[in-house]
Amino acid sequence: MVVLRVSCILRGMESNDAPELPDHVLTNRAHWDGMAKLWIPAAKRAWSAQEPYWGVWGLPESDLGLLPADMSGLDTIELGCGTGYVSGWMVRRGARAVGIDNSARQLDTARELSGEHGVAIELLHGNAESVPYPDSSFDFAISEYGAAIWCDPRSWIPEAHRLLRPGGELVFLATTPLATITMPLDGSMSERYLHRDYFGMYKLDWTQAEVDPGGVEFIPPISEWVALFRRTGFEILDYLELRAPASMEGTPFQSPAEWGKRWPYEHVWKVRRRP
Repeated sequence: MVVLRVSCILRGMESNDAPELPDHVLTNRAHWDGMAKLWIPAAKRAWSAQEPYWGVWGLPESDLGLLPADMSGLDTIELGCGTGYVSGWMVRRGARAVGIDNSARQLDTARELSGEHGVAIELLHGNAESVPYPDSSFDFAISEYGAAIWCDPRSWIPEAHRLLRPGGELVFLATTPLATITMPLDGSMSERYLHRDYFGMYKLDWTQAEVDPGGVEFIPPISEWVALFRRTGFEILDYLELRAPASMEGTPFQSPAEWGKRWPYEHVWKVRRRP
């Protein structure tokens, strides 16, 4: 029944009655369609990994515990799935997985690699702020970057809540506000200085950045995340600030390892929908 309903909804979205996409969704779609080929090597490494690893530092799942060890029978969704490797990891743990992403080109890579590895994932091209699935369809939702920075939290967090069953969990990994306020306005890497206000920070448009032009990101202060979870109906299970390993060198994904050994470049939220 769920699959039939989704098919009907998707057909409806293709009609002239489909809602107009927000500007940041269109901007990010163009950005990631243009960048997709550059991420194929990283996607192949992640799909071939024996153990999941996370974020710019490649921290092992055994240290972070972002996924349940046994996901047998769980209905899961990856919000902003990109090349789909996180969904692939969940299927290998026994889950049924749906992935939605804003970039058709990223999904092309996800389809190719999921087929190569013999992993069945339902892949949807769309906006994770408005997912074509009924209420209470999933037990577990996750985003490694993806929706976590490229979608508006005031939209995608309530949408994740709608999609989850009571007691269902949401886990996401994103850039910290500290990393963001220490990034120069030209888009270069985090420094030891503050370049923008912390209070009032929310939406950042990197499209005109001189050094590293990008898309539109959403990085609220920590207090706004907490208030949003409470307002929406989530309870906080855990909060992690991720540190670069002592052995890490260089600037993986343009993130300075030496900076990340002293300050948290990424964080993880684990929340649960209240019964």
